[in-house]
Amino acid sequence: MMNFVNLLIAQQIPMFPDAEKHPEGAPFWFPPRAAAFAGDVDFLYSAIFWICTVFFIGIVGAMCYLCVKYRRRPGVGPQPSPSHNTVLELAWSILPSILLVWMFWEGARGYYETQQIPDDAEKIVVTASQFSWEFTYPDGDKSTELHLVEGRPVRLVMESRDVLHSMYVAAFRQKKDIVPGRYTDLYFLPTRVGKYRLACAEYCGEGHSRMRTLCQVHPDDQTRKDKTIWIKAKYMPWKNGARTFNMNCAGCHGIKDDTKTGPPLNQKWGEMETLTDGTQVKVDETYVRESLLTPDAKIVANFSNQMLSFKGKLNDQDILELIAFLEYLKSGGDPAAAGEVEGYVDPAAVGSGEATTPVAGAEPAK
Repeated sequence: MMNFVNLLIAQQIPMFPDAEKHPEGAPFWFPPRAAAFAGDVDFLYSAIFWICTVFFIGIVGAMCYLCVKYRRRPGVGPQPSPSHNTVLELAWSILPSILLVWMFWEGARGYYETQQIPDDAEKIVVTASQFSWEFTYPDGDKSTELHLVEGRPVRLVMESRDVLHSMYVAAFRQKKDIVPGRYTDLYFLPTRVGKYRLACAEYCGEGHSRMRTLCQVHPDDQTRKDKTIWIKAKYMPWKNGARTFNMNCAGCHGIKDDTKTGPPLNQKWGEMETLTDGTQVKVDETYVRESLLTPDAKIVANFSNQMLSFKGKLNDQDILELIAFLEYLKSGGDPAAAGEVEGYVDPAAVGSGEATTPVAGAEPAK
């Protein structure tokens, strides 16, 4: 046992408890509830458990009783049995059906509630790789542990750099696969201050057991900043995205409501875009990624496809930073502020004889 513990310590695997045991109302084998929806999950789990228990005891008990009652005995022959019982057949068909429909309804209701992400949810980008986690916050800070604020809704945009992973926080009763080559979302609302386990719940290689870290919920934003050692980025994500936009997109897309070869992008984020086939699609992470890598998959109405694929030219980090730039523009941010990025040239000045003078090494405002 000591050798096993020493091995864990040597591999720097965090071994912290999920706060106190046996929290109020939670089944004794569950960690404390630390997020909204956790109570609904526990209730449905307990309901299904006890329904199964009642049926198991009833069926197995009846089977044992009938085995004893109708066992073969000397001098006792087989007794005739009824071939049909309408009441019994209706009972064992209708009652389980009602219970199954109720279970499905409660499960579907709970699932759809977790998909209703509020507009003010904090967006945190999660990057999973063998065998580590990286979390990028809205201001560009990064950490290897997930730090949240109590009562603040959170939307995780998750990506994998290699194989299939799955993010699981037991105290939140939340788990979501992270699939290579696409973005997956996970929404929750932390409701309890404390430290909780975060781990990969999908086997991802020989070091899978080491892919675990800390999820800490802080009472307020200032406490989170004070108690966290951040991996400081040189520029905020949107500034890096502005540079990527200028280098790859500015020739065909405007950012001041100006239509060029392609539609302007300054007000597109989060909106519904009409396509050439009449259908609509929301401009989100998945759509932007697909448009960059497979531009002919969804073509905007009144435009022809003249865009080349950026597959192999832009990596996942580039795409996420470009998305951050689109979000910045949608929020009313000034594109001229991107001139602080070293090497950035204002797209509006290209061809006009003007250029934005970059400020080398400028730090983003926090």
